[in-house]
Amino acid sequence: MKTLKLVALSLISVNISLFSQTWIRINQLGYPENSIKVAVLVSMDDISPLTFEIYRSSDNELVWKGNKITAYGKFACFNSTFRLNFSDFKSEGEYYLKSVGVKSPSFRISNKVYKGTADFLLNYMREQQCGYNPFLKDSCHTHDGFIIDNSAKENQYIDAVGGWHDASDYLQYVTTSATATYQMLFAYMKYPNSFEDKYDKNGDAGPNGIPDILDEAKWGLDWLVKLNPKYGELYNQIADDRDHTGFRLPDRDSANYGGPDLERPVYYVTGKPQGICKYKNRTTGVSSAAGKFASAFALGSVLLQKYYPEFSKTIKQKAIEAYNYGKTDLGVTQTASCKSPYFYEEDNYVDDMELASIQLFKVSGENNYLKEAVEWGKLEPVTPWMGADTARHYQWYPFINLAHYLLAEENDQSISRVFTDYMNEGLDRIYNRGKNNPFLIGIPFIWCSNNLVSAALIQCRFYNEISNDSSYMEMEAALRDWLLGCNIWGTSMIIGLPQNGDYPSDPHSSIYLLTHRQINGGLVDGPIYNSIFNNLLGLKIVHGDEYSEFQSNLAVYHDDYGDYSTNEPTMDGTASLSIYFSALEKMGKTNK
Repeated sequence: MKTLKLVALSLISVNISLFSQTWIRINQLGYPENSIKVAVLVSMDDISPLTFEIYRSSDNELVWKGNKITAYGKFACFNSTFRLNFSDFKSEGEYYLKSVGVKSPSFRISNKVYKGTADFLLNYMREQQCGYNPFLKDSCHTHDGFIIDNSAKENQYIDAVGGWHDASDYLQYVTTSATATYQMLFAYMKYPNSFEDKYDKNGDAGPNGIPDILDEAKWGLDWLVKLNPKYGELYNQIADDRDHTGFRLPDRDSANYGGPDLERPVYYVTGKPQGICKYKNRTTGVSSAAGKFASAFALGSVLLQKYYPEFSKTIKQKAIEAYNYGKTDLGVTQTASCKSPYFYEEDNYVDDMELASIQLFKVSGENNYLKEAVEWGKLEPVTPWMGADTARHYQWYPFINLAHYLLAEENDQSISRVFTDYMNEGLDRIYNRGKNNPFLIGIPFIWCSNNLVSAALIQCRFYNEISNDSSYMEMEAALRDWLLGCNIWGTSMIIGLPQNGDYPSDPHSSIYLLTHRQINGGLVDGPIYNSIFNNLLGLKIVHGDEYSEFQSNLAVYHDDYGDYSTNEPTMDGTASLSIYFSALEKMGKTNK
């Protein structure tokens, strides 16, 4: 009997050890009732699950058994990986999965799981506001700024107060801000009923009769107008990496650029390489900047006409002027660094000009804009990061070409077919790169990989809408779930979402570190190739690596404020995701 007991205890010990090395990754926010639903079972050991079960969380009752299990073998740090498909289970409620003795976190099945998520993201946009900051109830950078690189106005004052801080530093770029502005406007244009009115034009609590996402987009447009005072005069950036002097609150920013009131430099768009210190960018022209101004102004002129008619007239004219100026000096305007070699290395501009021209066609109905949009679009059928293993930082930006979608929805079938095919080709490249791993993740793990996930999600959704082709719906579901916990590390990539889930709690953010307040809604950069992580300057894991067992030679992610490469929320990535979440909210209402 003693021998039997020892054997039994030994088996129990082996089982406990086995189970402790096995996890079930799920979308922690939940799944719409009729959506594709897949969990991923991962293990450090060699296992062979045959079935899995769904239990109701409230009473632990078994409610469903499944056997749709697909093995994928080794991936990242895991020796065994499997996709557990429970799409056939559609009952609303709260549940958890079990397989090989392992239990998943609880999750909901409901058509309401994405209700309010697009508005939730706007919390982070408000927290990033420059000028008046509603999160701090104070103003910052009120003396901006002085002009540089414009020989006619060198060191003169320009009112450049407003906009958003780009990420957790206080630099500001048209590159990302105009993109964020356009994408929030686009989200409202497509899915207006997904947004509420709970905040005023400054971001303070209290309705003002305008949907909150339009208030936030208007905040961006006001700033863009300041940075485009007249035809041919564009400014692209406020401050540079001399900003990186340590953690401090924006209303107490002590970074000194040589001005008496700590005003910051405002970079003129020259169309030529820039950088006033050691490092220079590779700027070749003005088109990428001018195109971004033009598309944001054009769409804003339509959507804000009801609320700001005079402003709408002004920015419509500015849209036309910015687009025309973009054609005078074809090329890219990159952001400027100073003391470090990191900047946004944007290498394409035809997508920006394509978006500007198709948006101007939508505004004016003038066919010359449509013709030019088609010509621009044919120069870059697929955004080059799609299907690639790597790219430089923001090399192909914006990460999604929304102009392709706008052209694909044209009534002219000769145009629609071409651009629908372009969308398909981009998705096919991503799909083929990721089809052999359990998360179906075909995104390269470069800096800001989560922004690429958001872009792919939007393209999946719009391609399905245009074509009714369901080829990429499982990949779409997998990428959606990746951002919400069904990933290598088992964590959501959005701060505060879901409320009871595992999400970034130690982000690279001055405001978080110094106020100890959670900065809800921010989409963090996301996982990065280990090879890139090991070569970045200034990284330091401060609080220990809670995900250490899941790190691999493939990719790393750290929920630690010392890791600016994976755990820093970005304003433009967050704004982009508002398109996809507002689409999901509409789908939830439609499926009632």
